[in-house]
Amino acid sequence: MANPKHKTSKSRRDKRRTHKHLSAPSVTVCPQCQEVKKPHHACISCGTYNGREVITVQQI
Repeated sequence: MANPKHKTSKSRRDKRRTHKHLSAPSVTVCPQCQEVKKPHHACISCGTYNGREVITVQQI
């Protein structure tokens, strides 16, 4: 089994890990009800997508 010849420095180790992070999900505002929704998805609160109603939402 291979063994490292030199110790990996903290700087080199951390540079390798720079892309390993979580990003916040992107959100947009619904033009009908001004609620926050995922882009390219139907709005959960009013049920519209691209200006037309695609799902029926029960009002509580």
